[in-house]
Amino acid sequence: MLNDLMNRNREWSEKRYNADPGYFARLAAQQAPEFFWIGCSDSRVPANVVAGLDPGEVFVHRNVANVVHSADLNLLSALEFAVEALCVREIILCGHYGCGGVKAATEALPHGLADHWLEPIRRLARAYAVDLSQETDGEARRDRLAEFNVIEGVRRVAETPILQKAWANGADIRVHGLIYGLKDGRLRDLDCSIGPGHFEGKAAQ
Repeated sequence: MLNDLMNRNREWSEKRYNADPGYFARLAAQQAPEFFWIGCSDSRVPANVVAGLDPGEVFVHRNVANVVHSADLNLLSALEFAVEALCVREIILCGHYGCGGVKAATEALPHGLADHWLEPIRRLARAYAVDLSQETDGEARRDRLAEFNVIEGVRRVAETPILQKAWANGADIRVHGLIYGLKDGRLRDLDCSIGPGHFEGKAAQ
């Protein structure tokens, strides 16, 4: 399998070089992405692919169920680097329907360390129990919870000292919440974008 992966890489690099001989030289010279993407680790939701972007166009952080923890130094360091060093102006928090992490958070089963990681989603499930009860089946409830998780993540990113400092210094950065459909390959805007000093759109009520 590793040999197959190496062969695929070689074929890809040769194809890119033949189509654009200066492509890799430009990438090596500078990293200048337009987007910072916080997404789920799920192998079916690669940021570049689902957004139709090339390498170099998106700076990516991924974790199980795209959870934003206020003490997650990995995410926070990536966010700080994206904002302060790369000067990214569009931050995307992207979840997806059919998320295994969201499903695990709703199960009364042991999942090891994942149970600690997914606690914020369980809290959301309790907070929005009435809204979730309106959905007709378990899959629909989990997908709605995945949406709430994205909306909450956008709020939490906006509340970080990193974003607050950037906005105080006049940076025009916006944080957006999207969700991806595994069944149709489409991204959907959850209308919960937050910009400098104000809330744009409609979040969960």
